[in-house]
Amino acid sequence: MRIGFLTAGSLFELEKSGRAERADLYCLSFGSVGEVNYEKEVRGESGELEEVALFSRNFDCTVVAGCYTDTKGIKRRSAVVAERGHILGISDMTTGFDGDKYKCGSGIRVYETGVGRLGVLVGQDLYFPELVRSLAQCGSELILVMYENLGDSLEQVLLRADAFRFGVPVCMCANGYAQAADVGGRLAFASPCSPVYFSPRPLREYHLVETRLKGFHKPQELY
Repeated sequence: MRIGFLTAGSLFELEKSGRAERADLYCLSFGSVGEVNYEKEVRGESGELEEVALFSRNFDCTVVAGCYTDTKGIKRRSAVVAERGHILGISDMTTGFDGDKYKCGSGIRVYETGVGRLGVLVGQDLYFPELVRSLAQCGSELILVMYENLGDSLEQVLLRADAFRFGVPVCMCANGYAQAADVGGRLAFASPCSPVYFSPRPLREYHLVETRLKGFHKPQELY
């Protein structure tokens, strides 16, 4: 699988520049498309979702794009997923922090695509390992994190830790930076360039893990 990351500029600029190379999956950072107003999209007054779908059709690929969505005035951080001309769905960030103007959405999702089963997280959902665990347990072969602006090294540490703990490669597309961690917890790729391309190495390993726990006591049957 070859992944293309657009970490700066718009989707329109990328397509018109001729710099877009062949990739199986494109990850587009926040700001690559305009705000998605669902009411305007339904009425045909806006075409942000159509732009993403058309890009996926023109380049015969899967696209995951970070975007801001508006549902009757309620704004959220989201990621739209498209493949070969069709919108597969939209995932929202499921958590909210300290009165942020962007509200939380509900539910996380694994997408069945031509490049495999993709788990998608948005923004600070990365901070909650139970969400990454759920995506891994539901069969994600790759987890994508669509992020806004990176701080210090915290996000990279979490990225590497989650890939190691749950045995699934994790890639992040943020404004100005792209990075990926492999299942060994190593930083497999990092770059400030845009667009930039990376091919993760698939590694599917299963291990028997045993532990001892108190509890789960079931009384012995009397004979």
